Amino acid sequence: MKAVFFMPKVARAVKPVVFAACLGPLAVLAWRAFHAQLGANPIEAITHATGDWTLRFLLITLAVTPLRRATGWNRVIGLRRMLGLFAFFYATLHFFTYLWLDKFFVWADILHDIPRRPFITIGFSAFVLLVPLALTSTARAIRRLGGRRWRALHRLVYVAAAFGVVHYWWLVKADVTRPATYACILAVLFAVRGWLAARKALARRPLALPRPVEIAPPAD
Repeated sequence: MKAVFFMPKVARAVKPVVFAACLGPLAVLAWRAFHAQLGANPIEAITHATGDWTLRFLLITLAVTPLRRATGWNRVIGLRRMLGLFAFFYATLHFFTYLWLDKFFVWADILHDIPRRPFITIGFSAFVLLVPLALTSTARAIRRLGGRRWRALHRLVYVAAAFGVVHYWWLVKADVTRPATYACILAVLFAVRGWLAARKALARRPLALPRPVEIAPPAD
């Protein structure tokens, strides 16, 4: 009986801790900016930091289901929406860093920049894919869409994560160690998801019963 009451208390205690931890990267970035510790190019430092944390939170969000299956801790699924929204939050910061701090909302410069830098196009595509996921993250949206359509829509998070990795890979050009690491993690998560889906499909498949053996009647 104690364990039954203990788990909800743990879940309620974990959420504020996770929320504060998710704000940690922004707090560190703000502290470094306030103390002029962002290096010679502060805008580039902010852009890279927010982009990195967008990808990290996307990968952490995608890892929630495998973690739940591996540990049996079903309440961890309650953290997935928060983690996904923080991925969108850092993606928004990343996007507006480019629009505001880098380009000062000069749309002519932005439009001139897009064809010369393909990584901007695919990065923007990843951000666009995250928008409907963030807008439909509420319980009301799940009820309106229905569970099946909601799950189908939110599979776009894998596409957004893949676009994000490609965006980073094309951006760095030379040293691809970090985007390659993200790509490997995403590939593992893809493989785990495929394995779980295959196992679920096999579990639903009806067992084939052996046909009854027909015994010929004895000859007269």
